[in-house]
Amino acid sequence: MQQFDDVDEDDPILRIGPAAELAGMHPQTLRQYDRIGLVVPGRTQGGSRRYSLRNIRQLRQVQELSNDGISLPAIARILDLEDEVTDLRRCVVQLRSELRAERENRPGARVFAAEASGAVVTLTSGTRVRRRTDVVLWRPQGR
Repeated sequence: MQQFDDVDEDDPILRIGPAAELAGMHPQTLRQYDRIGLVVPGRTQGGSRRYSLRNIRQLRQVQELSNDGISLPAIARILDLEDEVTDLRRCVVQLRSELRAERENRPGARVFAAEASGAVVTLTSGTRVRRRTDVVLWRPQGR
């Protein structure tokens, strides 16, 4: 699919005929998969099916799994789990990015202790305090 490099893979751009041809299937097979919810294309305002490149990839995967003897309900479950994994990976990337930004925006030391004399000192990460004479206080910034 080299000619589609600049197209978003989720854009519903292909009518059923070209989609079936790219997937190597009969258009009626695509209609059947849509009816049972296996590979569901987008729809135009008029109700015509429009397939995305992701749909084509799913159709090819369905065909491959079916040729390997896997039932359609099992294939549906596999596709659902793969979608869930994709969503979770996106979430992990976003959370890592947020964590990285949080770490970059905070000052180096965030732990403070009160000495026996009452003086407040900043502790560096990994510093141990004497429990009998020091009280450790911690407060996250921005809260």
